[in-house]
Amino acid sequence: MRTRIVTIVSILFCSIAWGQTQNSPSNSAPSAGQQSDQGMNMPGMSDHDMSNMKDMPSDAEKDSGSAMVHTMEGHMDMGPHMKMTALRPPKPGDAARAQQVVDAARRVAEKYQDYHTALADGFKIFLPDIPQPMYHFTNRGYAIEAEFNFNPEHPTSLLYEKHGDTYKLIGVMYTAPKRFTEDDLDARIPLSVAEWHEHVNFCVAPAGQKYKMLLPNSQFGLRGSITTQEACDAAGGTFRPVVFNWMVHVYPFEKDPASIWSVNRQHADVD
Repeated sequence: MRTRIVTIVSILFCSIAWGQTQNSPSNSAPSAGQQSDQGMNMPGMSDHDMSNMKDMPSDAEKDSGSAMVHTMEGHMDMGPHMKMTALRPPKPGDAARAQQVVDAARRVAEKYQDYHTALADGFKIFLPDIPQPMYHFTNRGYAIEAEFNFNPEHPTSLLYEKHGDTYKLIGVMYTAPKRFTEDDLDARIPLSVAEWHEHVNFCVAPAGQKYKMLLPNSQFGLRGSITTQEACDAAGGTFRPVVFNWMVHVYPFEKDPASIWSVNRQHADVD
């Protein structure tokens, strides 16, 4: 159950990292206290989406994490805050195109099995000091590239599980601009194979109340009860119809297409 909430947690805390100055990548595991230095904003978030989030929980509150984890459990409960692409009937050539992406993702995954190599190549660990079942190592340059061009050799993020003092690579994440239509996404990876998702109907809490997005039964945030512009305005919040780019995970070390592109794994296990 705990693995179900990692990307929910990561996405919410991306709002903290957004706009932070990024330091040069380190070739060693981050030490405690480096969270703000190593934190990497997620791609696809406009400067105004979640700005000035200075009143989030203290470091001690983040370290405890228990209330947040309880609040964020269950991606399937997000309902109106999640938009998925429709699975299309297969077309001639779809399987071959998808396999080309998998082959590229596997080459990337093999290269970056040692996470030190990822750090040396400009990937940064998002929130390394907050325990997560899965960690995003994000490359800002590749995130920008994905806004204009799809290169499966350049995933926006590498996905790792932490084992003791090291990390095990389990997959990669590709992104696409939130302006994209489903036809645009299909041109990158066939929608008969992959299902992309984005986060929608987001009500940002008013200034001074951003911490409320972490609380159980909140009005605000990715699991908040507010899902419309009108309700958000009435609560004094700021409504964002879409808050992040399109995203899709690929697990290239798996043996069959259903597991490589598993939606259940994306949303029930690590997303």
